[in-house]
Order: sequence, then C-alpha cells, then structure tokens
Amino acid sequence: MAEFIRIYEENPNPREVERVVKILRKGGLVIYPTDTVYGLGCDFTNSKALERLARIKGIKAGKANWSFICADLSNLSDYARQIDTPTFKILKRALPGPYTFILPGSNQLPKDFKKRKTVGIRVPDNQIARALVEGLGNPIVSTSIRDEDDVLEYTTDPELIYEKWNKLVDVVIDGGYGNNVGSTVIDLSGAEPEVIRQGKGDLSIL
Repeated sequence: MAEFIRIYEENPNPREVERVVKILRKGGLVIYPTDTVYGLGCDFTNSKALERLARIKGIKAGKANWSFICADLSNLSDYARQIDTPTFKILKRALPGPYTFILPGSNQLPKDFKKRKTVGIRVPDNQIARALVEGLGNPIVSTSIRDEDDVLEYTTDPELIYEKWNKLVDVVIDGGYGNNVGSTVIDLSGAEPEVIRQGKGDLSIL
C-alpha cells in the first residue's frame, strides 16, 4: 500500500521531500504534481524501477517515450547534445513551464537510455517536482497518469488518484488539485522547431 504524503507547493517541507527522495533512491515509484497533470515517475538511474514503470504502463521499457523531469537548465548538457544558441534561448524563455522539449540525446545518458537518439526534457513550474529532483540529484523519468476512460477527476484529485494507484506505486503526493491538460510537446531536435502536441504551454515562446 502506497504512502499518501501531503506537501504544499508554496513551501515544500524539506523533511517530507526527503522522505519521498529516499523512496525514489530505493527504486520506488512516485506520483507527484507538476504544472500540468500529475506525473508518475522514478529515479532515471534505476533499471528495476524503469522496468516497473514500463510494466504498469503496459509497454517495453526500451520503447517508452519517457520525459526527464529536471530542476533547471544547468545540467542539460549531461542529457542533451548540440544545443545551439537559438535552441537555448527558446528553452530559457519557456522553462520552468508546461512544456516538454525533444532534444538530441547525449552520450552521457544512463545505460537504459544509451540507444536514444532524442530525449524529452521537462522543467515544470512546480516547486514540489523540482524539489524532488534537487534532492535526488538527477532527473526523474516521468509519464503522465492517464485513464482509459478519461474521467478527468482521476488525473486532478489526489485522493482519487490514491484510490486507483495505491497498490501499484510506493508514494502518492497530495500537492493539491492538478490540471487536466498535458504539456505542450515541441521537437527541437531538427532544423526547425516542430510542435508535436499543443497542450497547456503557449506557442509564443517560439
């Protein structure tokens, strides 16, 4: 049975954040708030946790389109390569914010991601998500929690999320009601930015 931990976004309690970080370090799966929908994630260096995540989503770990939740842009060169000035300017304008950017993957990615040509990077405008990444010291691999029947309450109300997921994950963070619109996905790996999915993020940043 998962733990249900309340954390306030305005001022995340360091002790509660550390509790969740310890679970992530041990290979736990965590449902946590972002600036869009609630995310389901794990430590991106933990192979067993990644396999568990893929199993829950019903996909093969090697083929999953995960995104990396980062605390800021400072470590971007560890995960993405060939970031030219125009690309960096877009990232700087947009982040933190409700965007997922697809970038060329670097050679320094953990072994589970070595074959990736591209990676999806997120820096959510949510202090809880960023505090978890800072505490962990590396990104959280993340996917959104979506329901087959698209009942919106499941993705927005932490108590309903807990009811549905408490036997599958290790922690559900109650960070208040979530949003039910996903991030805007923009591919920056080619010559020109390409909008893959229009979500919560505004396209005026391009």
